[in-house]
Amino acid sequence: MTVLPLTGLKVLDFSQFLAGPYAALKLADLGAEVVKVEKAGTGDLSRYLYLTDVKINGESTIFHAINRNKKSIAVDLKSETDKDALRELIKGADVMLQNFRPGVIERLGFGYEQVKELNPKIVYGSVTGYGSEGPWIDLPGQDLLAQARSGVMWLTGGAEDGPVAVGLPIADVLAGASLAQGILALLFRRERHGIGGHTETSLVEVLADLQFEVLTTWFNDGNRRPKRSAQNPAHAYLAAPYGVYKTSDGYMAIAMGKLELLACITGLAPEIAALDAFTERDAIKKGLADRLVTEPTANWQARFEAADIWAAPVLDWEGLRDSGVLQTLDMTQEIHRNGLEMTTTRLPLRIDGTRPASSLAAPELGSANSLLKTGWS
Repeated sequence: MTVLPLTGLKVLDFSQFLAGPYAALKLADLGAEVVKVEKAGTGDLSRYLYLTDVKINGESTIFHAINRNKKSIAVDLKSETDKDALRELIKGADVMLQNFRPGVIERLGFGYEQVKELNPKIVYGSVTGYGSEGPWIDLPGQDLLAQARSGVMWLTGGAEDGPVAVGLPIADVLAGASLAQGILALLFRRERHGIGGHTETSLVEVLADLQFEVLTTWFNDGNRRPKRSAQNPAHAYLAAPYGVYKTSDGYMAIAMGKLELLACITGLAPEIAALDAFTERDAIKKGLADRLVTEPTANWQARFEAADIWAAPVLDWEGLRDSGVLQTLDMTQEIHRNGLEMTTTRLPLRIDGTRPASSLAAPELGSANSLLKTGWS
């Protein structure tokens, strides 16, 4: 692959932490020149937010995960000199991204209508916590809080559990992915019709979209709530055997399979296998749980695969790594900067049979400040 699809695209990213920068990361991986606009002296907050006590050359691993393959300019948005320099960069930019709370970017002088006056064809992307209007706009737009307000946390887990948070910042990542999708759609429209535009998303919108199947069912089923399984829970709506089960040496997930066949393989009592898979879901799953715990995961997995029952072992990260699948798919890469070396993931796409990669780690704060004087290269 000689030319990445977004080679030559110029992106100014005013966003920080995760949702906006994740969108910018996808654009950078596809070839765009992404310049982070950071606060002079401190920079993006994620430079100093640590998931563990591990630091790489004094920097946060998550900052490098989110911001590899980008440039950085450090500016004072209270300085008219710096703001004028940014306006010159905006005139030559293709895309601008921001994730400030509603109203903040406008007060700084870089809202969409203000930027559009400088560059009528710019594609502008915004991500917020709860949209640009409505009763929640002034609330902090943070992933865990969005999970709590969206119904996702209430839906996750079993009937006897309290609300369960998803163990990843799904709202931020989904919002970033949706924002990138909107940006690419507007770039295509600009290519065809010569006009720019503004695409917006929010954490609560993407979490509503994540639930599109179950919310559609609920909307059209008299607002009848699903009954979460009390036994080996997984999907709130799906019948037995769908769930996660303990074995003698670990755990395994079972998605689909005929109960009669499962009974033959596991020794589940025929009268339990004959029960209705929806109304007697917990009784069936309890019977399966009692059988599966008697043998190792590998034994069950081999039998299930031979019978075309959809099942999988529950792997930890070591198990995922040792399976070889990441290596086969070439999903990791080494990134570098001034002696710093890290392993991270790669773009989950192939272009013309090749997965794009870049060895650049996240930038030092202000390392591309020459752009403020020289403009885009």
